[in-house]
Amino acid sequence: MITVDQIRTIAVCGAGTMGAGIAQVAAAGGYRTILFDVQAAMLEKAQQQITQQLDNAVKKGKLTAEEKDAILERLVFTAQVEDCRAELVIEAIVEKLEIKTTLFNQLAAINTPATILASNTSSLPISGIAAGIDHPERVAGMHFFNPAPVMKLVEIVKGKDTATEVTALLYALSQRLGKTPVMVQDTPGFIVNRVARHYYLEAMQIAAEGVAPYKSIDRLLESAGFRMGPFALMDLIGNDVNLAVTRSLYEAYNGAPRFTPSPLQIAKVEEGALGKKSGKGFYNYL
Repeated sequence: MITVDQIRTIAVCGAGTMGAGIAQVAAAGGYRTILFDVQAAMLEKAQQQITQQLDNAVKKGKLTAEEKDAILERLVFTAQVEDCRAELVIEAIVEKLEIKTTLFNQLAAINTPATILASNTSSLPISGIAAGIDHPERVAGMHFFNPAPVMKLVEIVKGKDTATEVTALLYALSQRLGKTPVMVQDTPGFIVNRVARHYYLEAMQIAAEGVAPYKSIDRLLESAGFRMGPFALMDLIGNDVNLAVTRSLYEAYNGAPRFTPSPLQIAKVEEGALGKKSGKGFYNYL
């Protein structure tokens, strides 16, 4: 088993908002970072996103121009999964168990058994992902929050077969990346997404009943201390992603009424109103 000091390269699979953010965090932490996605357009968008965020940090005096350039130099963008050779691989792809398992098997085939395979899943069981992987003891959850370069919390998830040394390494690495890690056991939704469902679901129920419009609900909760209101946050996360997590928890808890997906959000996803990434969600961004 490798140690945290032996990590030189981190590969991040999936160049969406979360994957790009995690790659930025890893590169800013001093690690050579490979960002992989099968879609060239996603890689280009991710590169633009990271560069813009670093430029903003320079303008605000949080980074020097030299530090920004050094971070960008540590980043490698690729559409070839064969390039994802690293001591640690973090997947941030679609929330589908079989797709994650397939990717991890591809990664296992090109890496050594010592390579740690971490999932950024929001709700899928780590034990389920690891079940179909050789050396399941090196599979764990490393769940960042959006936006990854800003949010401090990282949930480190121990699956049924995960080695204690692996979760300890990920905990230490998170601290080196400037994050605040929390150890959790493998349970649907872990801690944050299990609790947060009601932040979203009850807000949508209030809106659906006509009690108050989206903006008023957001402003009220922000005034109470929340950094973002539920509707603005769902638009940032992506309504499709947020709905997928709700559905996953609803199924995992055997149709518990408290996790019932909102018809309001289902309608938004069906009409393509996914949030900021589509230009329209609960709010318009065009």
